[in-house]
Amino acid sequence: MSDMLTELETRLTRYCAIDSQSDAASQTAPSTAIQLDMARLLVQELTEIGGADVTLTDYGTVLATLPATATGPTIGFLAHVDTAPQFNATGVKPRVIRGYNGGAITYPDDPALTLTPEISPELARKQGHDIVTASGLTLLGADDKAGVAILMTAARHLLTNPHIPHGKIRLAFTPDEEIGRGVDKRLPSDLGVDFAYTFDGGKVGEIEYESFSADGVTVTIKGVSIHPGLAKGKMVNAIHLAAKIIAALPQQTMLPELTEGREGFIHATDMSGGSSQMTLHFILRDFEREGLEQKGEILRAVCTAVAASEPRAEITCTITPQYRNMRYWLETDMAPVDLARDAARALGLDPVSVPIRGGTDGSRLTEMGVPCPNLFTGMQEIHGPLEWVSVQDMAMATNLMLTLVQNATR
Repeated sequence: MSDMLTELETRLTRYCAIDSQSDAASQTAPSTAIQLDMARLLVQELTEIGGADVTLTDYGTVLATLPATATGPTIGFLAHVDTAPQFNATGVKPRVIRGYNGGAITYPDDPALTLTPEISPELARKQGHDIVTASGLTLLGADDKAGVAILMTAARHLLTNPHIPHGKIRLAFTPDEEIGRGVDKRLPSDLGVDFAYTFDGGKVGEIEYESFSADGVTVTIKGVSIHPGLAKGKMVNAIHLAAKIIAALPQQTMLPELTEGREGFIHATDMSGGSSQMTLHFILRDFEREGLEQKGEILRAVCTAVAASEPRAEITCTITPQYRNMRYWLETDMAPVDLARDAARALGLDPVSVPIRGGTDGSRLTEMGVPCPNLFTGMQEIHGPLEWVSVQDMAMATNLMLTLVQNATR
């Protein structure tokens, strides 16, 4: 195994074993203290490999500089340290299937779980690769610790090979990307770059400059509480009203499990409470501002109608902007996208740009004035127990970064 492959594998498995899950219910920044375990490790490692200006900000982002060895633009590269809250991320046990043979991958901690090319078609193209998965009870966390490993490996390579020409490089490792809070308002200024890239994408060759636009919604329902034995004509059960709201939303067209491509959705993420009060959380997603606004209007209208059916209840619907499609800004200046595409072609890849059915830190950064497309890492089947990544694909992403920064000096 080459030195780069060995380093990527070692870094990935080390990082994935660290629990750094974010928590949307938390109001702190970062949302969980355990994310700082990853941040402090990266500060130590960046210092050890000779990074300059290594800083852990008070908003939980690790920043570092790779000093320029040639004249060129100042470029930022980002990856996020948190893992998704949708599935268990405690006790991750990464394992490596060397020289994957093309068959089924089983899991030692869940014998009923199987990963096959039929389930994950991209796996069929990875025969002979070294595949990293978890053990069956957790996600892996390659989203986005594959990105973290790629940036760290590329950084060490550049710092130990100062003859490689590149302009000033700024690295940023952010918390809370998975809950849409990864970009603090101070980050664009603290980063100080001409443009940037997130390494937070999937399939090899994907260079993404279009993402969902996103809003979050909180619906609060206050009923009337009374002893159930004395409830006739008096009780207003908030659970029943919550059920009416869910049932009244589009059930055949706007659910995540029914949409693909450029179709947006209304997604109920969680509900909590009891008969006296319920809280429902939704996320709204669409590629266009108009479509996002329409989905918000649908949810508001449903809440208004259910409230009208029971005047004794109090129903509020609060919509909070999260991020916007980065295409709105990047399509006016495609230079960062073209630079990445040219670097991919130099590596023999056919660059592909597909709309991200999600968002990245780059979505917020672009909206805040720092153009920031998203680049592939190789990660697949993210946010669940079947998550996997090829070490060889990560090496291709690392070489993409190395090629890109050299090309930017020409």
